[in-house]
Amino acid sequence: MRTFLQETLSKIKNEHSDLSALTFILPSRRAGGFLKNELKSITTSTQFAPTIWSIEEFVEELSDLKIKDNIELIFKIYHAYLLTESIKEKEDFETFSTWANTLLNDFNEVDRYLINPVKFFNYLADIKNLERWGVNNEQTPLVQNYLRFWNSLFELYENIQSLLLKENAGYQGMVYREAASAIEHYISVNGNKKHIFIGFNALNAAEQQIIQVLLETGNSEIFWDIDEWFFNDDKHSASYFVRGYLKEWPYFDQHKLNFIANNFQKNKHFKIVEAQKNIAQVKFVGETLMQFSDEELSKTAIVLGDETLLLPLLHSLPKNIQNLNITMGAPLKGFPAVVFFELLFMLHLRKTDVLYYKDILAILNHPLCASLLPSTSSISEKIIESNTTHIAVSYLVETFSPDAEIIKLLFQNWDENSVTALESCQKIIEKLQNKFQENRIERVVLHELHSIFKKIKALNGKYPHLKSIKTVQSLYNELVASASLDFKGDAYNGLQIMGVLETRVLDFENVIITSVNEGIFPSGKSNASFITYDLKQHFKLPLYTEKDAIYTYHFYRLLHRASNVTLLYNNFSEGINTGEKSRFLMQLEIEKHPNHTIEKIVITPKVQLRKQGLKRINKTAAVMQRLEEIAKKGFSPSALTSYIRNPLEFYFQKILRLQEFEEMEETVAANTLGSIVHDTLETFYKPFENSILKASELIILKSHIHDEVTRQFKKTFRGGDFSKGKNLIIFEVAKRHVSNFIDREIADVNEGNVIEILKIETNLTLQIAITELHFPVNIHGKIDRADRYNGQLRIIDYKTGRVNQNDVELIDWEELTQEYKYSKAFQILAYALMMDKELPITNAEAGIISFKNLQSGFLKFGTKESGRGPKNQLINEATLEYFTRELKKLILEICDPNIPFTEKEID
Repeated sequence: MRTFLQETLSKIKNEHSDLSALTFILPSRRAGGFLKNELKSITTSTQFAPTIWSIEEFVEELSDLKIKDNIELIFKIYHAYLLTESIKEKEDFETFSTWANTLLNDFNEVDRYLINPVKFFNYLADIKNLERWGVNNEQTPLVQNYLRFWNSLFELYENIQSLLLKENAGYQGMVYREAASAIEHYISVNGNKKHIFIGFNALNAAEQQIIQVLLETGNSEIFWDIDEWFFNDDKHSASYFVRGYLKEWPYFDQHKLNFIANNFQKNKHFKIVEAQKNIAQVKFVGETLMQFSDEELSKTAIVLGDETLLLPLLHSLPKNIQNLNITMGAPLKGFPAVVFFELLFMLHLRKTDVLYYKDILAILNHPLCASLLPSTSSISEKIIESNTTHIAVSYLVETFSPDAEIIKLLFQNWDENSVTALESCQKIIEKLQNKFQENRIERVVLHELHSIFKKIKALNGKYPHLKSIKTVQSLYNELVASASLDFKGDAYNGLQIMGVLETRVLDFENVIITSVNEGIFPSGKSNASFITYDLKQHFKLPLYTEKDAIYTYHFYRLLHRASNVTLLYNNFSEGINTGEKSRFLMQLEIEKHPNHTIEKIVITPKVQLRKQGLKRINKTAAVMQRLEEIAKKGFSPSALTSYIRNPLEFYFQKILRLQEFEEMEETVAANTLGSIVHDTLETFYKPFENSILKASELIILKSHIHDEVTRQFKKTFRGGDFSKGKNLIIFEVAKRHVSNFIDREIADVNEGNVIEILKIETNLTLQIAITELHFPVNIHGKIDRADRYNGQLRIIDYKTGRVNQNDVELIDWEELTQEYKYSKAFQILAYALMMDKELPITNAEAGIISFKNLQSGFLKFGTKESGRGPKNQLINEATLEYFTRELKKLILEICDPNIPFTEKEID
């Protein structure tokens, strides 16, 4: 395969003996680098290299102006904006910067296409006037200011150019316009030099004027990289621009195109791959490359339609790749250090010395913070433990005084001062750089971030507009979004990985293109412009149809000389990605050439369905020892019911003693509400032990509900705020639960019922005689309340959740220790058994009072022979014997070394 550059240089060398006298102009610096490399390979003797320029370098040479960096241009434009007298109401820099880039892009378009600015801006102002035209022709001050702005654009445009010309600089379009104006002067000085333009396609008006004037001198040439197949098809947009130049340029009335190749009609194999999600694409690319030899890899290019796939692709490359060149950088935005500073800016946008705990934890839990603050985990734990949602920086400094310097650096209020913000960020980076001497990637990322903050700081010193943290954050985000980490490699050997624009004038035998999806390749319509569609049409500015033609050219140009082409697209619809394959793929299939073969592949993730058995954990000697410790201390009803629910849960919580991760309780949890209600009732009813309830005493309690619930909230909810929002509602719910309960007790007493309180929140322990075990076994628990209701002994358990009567009724005793749905019945029976030691039970009642089902009253435990049979709601010796038998069976199962802890299958 002969590449376009090889064919072009061969023709040029045949016509020019001294290549050093030539000036080559190409679309990009990278294309110029490949040209120089080709020149080295065909040169047999030592000689001077010719002048090689990218088109952008050439227009800078013509105009004698330097293209300014976009970020600095925004500041210059804002300065010009402030000088524009016809714009009466000026926006601050922060607001201005949100639309300044769009304005700059439009100025670039106007100048690159050599549009008369006076006519253009007058036309635009007239359109905006018509849009706001009313029947009564009445305009509010807001509309007047709006229209005044559009009428002032030409003055703003002139002010920008005037400011930039004083510095011999300009924005891209301005430099192109100046270059087009200066071409005649350039020719008068350099008319004897031979200029050769190589590999151009879509030219703006300024470029067209420059090239045409040079061609008319008779001392310049232009070489187009086009193919006969597309050139002869009047409807195919791959040669849309070249066909237009052939008709419009006077030069082509006397000269032929130089030159048209015929490569697309040769034998080619296309592989169209439909993948699910982007990762599947890069994994397929990796598997494909694994089959290539070193020679094949050196003739292969991977073109990323979506450049965000670079890092996943690099992780998917096989080991047989020895030489690799990456023409694009890894986007800086994806690295952890960048995210760390984004979080820092978000925290400081709040402009307060009292910070929200989630913002603090987001910083503390970031991996980079562990390098800055050795005590990160203890600070996080302390914040969670205190349960305070809004934390003063002074509290953090005082509590963790050894790390006071770093805490101040991270969290102390920046006082809306951009200088303080930038200095703090630079200090943080310097401290981090000292920590990452061994980690090369992090070191490079931090160096790049240091350069970004240094640049912002320089702009801050040069221009007075950088005042707020929001503006610094905006600049940071913009600079980070455009920054990348460049890779070093052999630019001309081995596998090439590149973006679409880097492929200009380059040819490869094997081409792999990813993300050939509609909306990505081609990119689709873009509306980031103030210029209306009809205005673009009138002044012959490029429309989206021309931009589509640019993508079409790039796509098909890659196929000209390739023999094997793999085209991948993502068929998965997610977010803005519709999963639609590109029209280019459909075009290839519909217009299939006889010499081309098309293979279609659908790749899906390999899914292996393996039936996993239930997890089992055998009981080792250490486990048995731990079980013996628990038995001596006492099995609680909740521990036993956790075993019934899932033996593995019992193993993790009781054997391994693993606790759930403690999180900040911003909203009162259900178990916290339960504790508050329980503790409030304990405080109220403890003084009534061994006495009969009186309505007058209960009425007095009602007046203390608010204060007592408040006290219990402060104790249990720790530093949590319950003065507003959901927590205030839950606070009122807790008060209502207590109030409703006491009201029910008052009503009972007033109806003549005698309630004698026996025990309130009393710890109970009972030894269970199990002869099969060589160690003592106890059960223990805390009973909420025991009383006598009209002489009837009752054992009561409070539940703040909803409980119904059927939750505490039992038909088959064996199900009690097998089904978790009987857990509430199990618990109250356990309390009754333990209470039997304190107060011998002959005919007692045990049950639940549910605060969410208070109207149902005391929900008594009962047994019945069938679903609708009569209930026995009295607990006697026989009931306790039945329960004791099931309890022993459960404990024996738990303590049997031959029965592993087996995960319970969930239906």
